[in-house]
Amino acid sequence: MQSRHATLIAEYVLCIDEKRYYDAHEALEEIWFSRRFEDDNEMKLLKGFINASVSFELIKRGRKEPAKRAWSNYLKYRGLLYKFDSPFLNNYNSICRKIDKIHHTKSA
Repeated sequence: MQSRHATLIAEYVLCIDEKRYYDAHEALEEIWFSRRFEDDNEMKLLKGFINASVSFELIKRGRKEPAKRAWSNYLKYRGLLYKFDSPFLNNYNSICRKIDKIHHTKSA
Protein backbone atom coordinates (compact mmCIF):
# COMPACT_ATOMS: atom_id res chain seq x y z
CA MET A 1 0.00 0.00 0.00
CA GLN A 2 2.85 2.39 0.80
CA SER A 3 4.22 2.09 -2.73
CA ARG A 4 0.81 3.05 -4.19
CA HIS A 5 0.75 6.02 -1.81
CA ALA A 6 4.20 7.09 -3.01
CA THR A 7 3.13 6.70 -6.64
CA LEU A 8 0.04 8.85 -6.13
CA ILE A 9 2.02 11.56 -4.33
CA ALA A 10 4.49 11.63 -7.23
CA GLU A 11 1.56 11.81 -9.67
CA TYR A 12 0.10 14.74 -7.71
CA VAL A 13 3.41 16.62 -7.92
CA LEU A 14 3.75 15.92 -11.65
CA CYS A 15 0.19 17.13 -12.29
CA ILE A 16 0.81 20.30 -10.26
CA ASP A 17 4.03 20.94 -12.21
CA GLU A 18 2.13 20.48 -15.48
CA LYS A 19 -0.74 22.72 -14.30
CA ARG A 20 -3.15 19.79 -14.51
CA TYR A 21 -4.80 20.73 -11.24
CA TYR A 22 -7.95 18.66 -11.71
CA ASP A 23 -5.81 15.56 -12.29
CA ALA A 24 -3.72 16.42 -9.22
CA HIS A 25 -6.91 16.49 -7.16
CA GLU A 26 -7.88 13.07 -8.54
CA ALA A 27 -4.50 11.53 -7.67
CA LEU A 28 -4.76 12.35 -3.97
CA GLU A 29 -8.48 11.66 -3.86
CA GLU A 30 -7.62 7.99 -4.40
CA ILE A 31 -5.71 7.97 -1.10
CA TRP A 32 -7.98 10.27 0.87
CA PHE A 33 -11.51 9.24 -0.11
CA SER A 34 -11.63 5.84 1.61
CA ARG A 35 -10.14 7.36 4.79
CA ARG A 36 -11.97 10.72 4.76
CA PHE A 37 -13.90 10.05 7.98
CA GLU A 38 -10.82 9.15 10.02
CA ASP A 39 -9.54 11.62 12.59
CA ASP A 40 -6.08 11.44 11.06
CA ASN A 41 -3.87 14.49 10.56
CA GLU A 42 -2.11 13.01 7.54
CA MET A 43 -5.45 12.51 5.77
CA LYS A 44 -6.48 16.04 6.72
CA LEU A 45 -3.25 17.40 5.21
CA LEU A 46 -3.96 15.45 2.01
CA LYS A 47 -7.42 17.00 2.01
CA GLY A 48 -5.68 20.36 2.20
CA PHE A 49 -3.51 19.50 -0.80
CA ILE A 50 -6.66 18.50 -2.69
CA ASN A 51 -8.20 21.85 -1.79
CA ALA A 52 -5.09 23.69 -3.03
CA SER A 53 -5.29 21.99 -6.42
CA VAL A 54 -9.03 22.70 -6.57
CA SER A 55 -8.28 26.35 -5.82
CA PHE A 56 -5.77 26.51 -8.69
CA GLU A 57 -8.24 24.84 -11.07
CA LEU A 58 -10.94 27.32 -10.09
CA ILE A 59 -8.54 30.21 -10.72
CA LYS A 60 -7.87 28.76 -14.20
CA ARG A 61 -11.62 28.78 -14.78
CA GLY A 62 -11.99 32.37 -13.61
CA ARG A 63 -13.94 31.46 -10.46
CA LYS A 64 -12.14 33.62 -7.90
CA GLU A 65 -14.54 33.44 -4.94
CA PRO A 66 -14.80 29.64 -4.87
CA ALA A 67 -11.02 29.52 -5.37
CA LYS A 68 -10.56 31.67 -2.25
CA ARG A 69 -12.77 29.33 -0.21
CA ALA A 70 -10.82 26.28 -1.39
CA TRP A 71 -7.55 28.07 -0.56
CA SER A 72 -8.81 28.85 2.94
CA ASN A 73 -9.44 25.14 3.45
CA TYR A 74 -5.89 24.37 2.33
CA LEU A 75 -4.53 26.86 4.86
CA LYS A 76 -6.65 25.31 7.62
CA TYR A 77 -5.04 21.91 7.05
CA ARG A 78 -1.53 23.09 6.14
CA GLY A 79 -0.80 23.73 9.80
CA LEU A 80 -0.98 19.98 10.42
CA LEU A 81 2.34 19.39 8.67
CA TYR A 82 4.70 17.75 11.17
CA LYS A 83 1.85 17.02 13.62
CA PHE A 84 1.97 13.35 12.67
CA ASP A 85 4.54 10.75 11.84
CA SER A 86 4.79 9.56 8.24
CA PRO A 87 7.47 8.30 5.90
CA PHE A 88 6.19 10.99 3.49
CA LEU A 89 6.86 14.09 5.62
CA ASN A 90 9.66 15.30 3.34
CA ASN A 91 7.36 14.89 0.33
CA TYR A 92 4.60 16.79 2.11
CA ASN A 93 6.95 19.60 3.07
CA SER A 94 8.09 19.88 -0.53
CA ILE A 95 4.47 19.92 -1.72
CA CYS A 96 3.62 22.72 0.74
CA ARG A 97 6.50 24.83 -0.55
CA LYS A 98 5.49 24.18 -4.17
CA ILE A 99 1.82 25.01 -3.50
CA ASP A 100 2.68 28.19 -1.61
CA LYS A 101 4.98 29.32 -4.43
CA ILE A 102 2.29 28.72 -7.05
CA HIS A 103 -0.27 30.59 -4.97
CA HIS A 104 2.11 33.51 -4.52
CA THR A 105 2.62 33.80 -8.29
CA LYS A 106 -1.13 33.53 -8.97
CA SER A 107 -2.09 36.14 -6.40
CA ALA A 108 0.75 38.57 -7.19
